[in-house]
This record gives sequence, structure tokens and C-alpha cells, in this order.
Amino acid sequence: MAKTDPEAAKRQRHKTIRWVVTVFLITVVISGIISLVSDEVMDSSSLPVAFLILLAIVMVGIIFDIIGMAVASADEKPFHSMAARKVPGSQEAIRLLRNAERVSSICNDVVGDICGIISGTASASIVLLILANRQSVGTRAQLLEIGMAALVSGLTVGGKAVGKTFAMTKSTSIVHCASKVIYYIKSAPSQLKKLLGKRKN
Repeated sequence: MAKTDPEAAKRQRHKTIRWVVTVFLITVVISGIISLVSDEVMDSSSLPVAFLILLAIVMVGIIFDIIGMAVASADEKPFHSMAARKVPGSQEAIRLLRNAERVSSICNDVVGDICGIISGTASASIVLLILANRQSVGTRAQLLEIGMAALVSGLTVGGKAVGKTFAMTKSTSIVHCASKVIYYIKSAPSQLKKLLGKRKN
């Protein structure tokens, strides 16, 4: 038994390193793409649209935080009975729960941190939009920056605090909703092929 322990530890170490590298690369790619898109959109948007984009970014962070917390706290047993009845999304839910640590890491850390960074950039863009074509900036710019930072922080922290309570009490329903989304996304290509096949016939 002792002989296999070092090998198991080595495999686990390699597995952990691969996971860390994968998360790093995913974070870099996703944050880069979203930052680029959001910057382009924010630069060409009006002030109300920019505020809506900022709220959407904050909401995405909160929603993924809720999903990550729900996956970490949900029980697998209800989904086994759903799988026996072939309920859509039940198999995906079981996979999510069996990989709860990684799912929570992606939802809470990767997506959450990306949304936090991008919401900060978006709030800075909104400040620039507000100050555009104004003569005096100085103190006004500082106050706007502080105000926007406080608003984004308040919405993010407050939303996540409420979301965590909701995730703990409704974890099964949240995981099932998330797994159904995954199920329908996965089944979309086959459904499209069937639809196209029917039209040809």
C-alpha cells in the first residue's frame, strides 16, 4: 500500500498543476475577450446603455456566484431519482455535483473575478462618458470615480450576500436550472439537425 502512495500523490500533484494552468489560461482568454468587447461597446454607447451594460456585468458575477455556492452545498440524491425518470438535466446535475470543487472555482473565482475587474473598467468608462465635453473636471472626476466604485462594490457585495442565502436554501432548484441550461445547449445541435431533416423531407 505504501508503494502506491507516492505514485498517487504524484498523479494528484500533476492533476492539480494541470487544473491550475487550465484555470489560468481560461481566465486570461475569457477576461481578454470580454474586456475587449465591453470596451468597444462602452465606447460607442450612450450613458443609459453603459449603465445597463455595467449592471449586466455585475449580475453575471452574482448569478455565477449563486451557482457556485449552490453546487457546493446541494445534495446529489434528488438528481439520482430524476435521472431514473430521465428528467432533462439530471445527468448534467450529477456531473456538476461530482466536480463541485472545480465548478465552484470556475463560477466563484474565475467568472466572479473577471466580472469584478471588468465592472471596474466599465465604471471608469461611465465616468469618462459623464465628464465628456465638460470644462472643469478635477474634484468632480474624483467624486464620480469614488461614487461609481462605491456603487459597483455595494451592488456586487450586497447581491452576492443575498445570493449566498438564496443558494443555500434553494440549492437543488438552482443546480437543476443550471444543468437544464447545459442540457439544452448540448442537445441544440442534434435538435437542429432533426429540424433540418424534417424540412428536407
